[in-house]
Amino acid sequence: MYFYPMGIDPMYLLILVAFGIAMWAQANVQNNFDRFSRVQSGAQVTGLQVARRILDQNGLYDVKIERSRHGLLSDHYDPRTKTVRLSDAIYSGSSLAALAVAAHEVGHAIQHDQGYFMLRFRTALVPVANLGSRMAPIFLVSGFIFSGFEPLIGIGIGLFAAAVLFQVVTLPVEFNASTRAKNELVSMGLIARNEEYGINKVLNAAALTYVASTLVAVLQLLRLIMIFGGRRRQ
Repeated sequence: MYFYPMGIDPMYLLILVAFGIAMWAQANVQNNFDRFSRVQSGAQVTGLQVARRILDQNGLYDVKIERSRHGLLSDHYDPRTKTVRLSDAIYSGSSLAALAVAAHEVGHAIQHDQGYFMLRFRTALVPVANLGSRMAPIFLVSGFIFSGFEPLIGIGIGLFAAAVLFQVVTLPVEFNASTRAKNELVSMGLIARNEEYGINKVLNAAALTYVASTLVAVLQLLRLIMIFGGRRRQ
């Protein structure tokens, strides 16, 4: 059994801080997106045009671009169908935010074409991560309720760890896609030098949300491991 000053588990405090950071990061990305959605690019090109130009520049003529049906910030690249899907604000918009997001999603298409290892690793983890996120709570709750079935907790922790691993692997994938996006926008002359600041703010704010959510997940996993280890020692 652990004893803490004032009866407060420091791990709980760390998790609360991480949740606070995650909420701040989400607000930050929304604020930066809103801010630079009002700043039009000097080139007056849309997200669709930027995405198509970068794809063609990299020889990805077979990658399609579609409007996303799921609303704002639903932009993504689907490697199964080789399709970049952009929300209306990004597809038709010519703001710095639209250009940043469109270029970022194309960055994933370039990763896919070039066989970027971390993207392939993340893709391979998808089935395991999905299973872990669905089944981990069931095993964990069952293990804590039925004290005679503590191995269920271990299984639950293993499944949750798979989901956390997916989030950890996502970090370099997202950062790399953002780096590719910035490089392509600059090298192709799609943004002016004084516009790089806005592009960086949008992409960095988005990346921070991944960092914050991963931090929360890692701390939750550590807390579960500590609890499980404490129960086994009792």
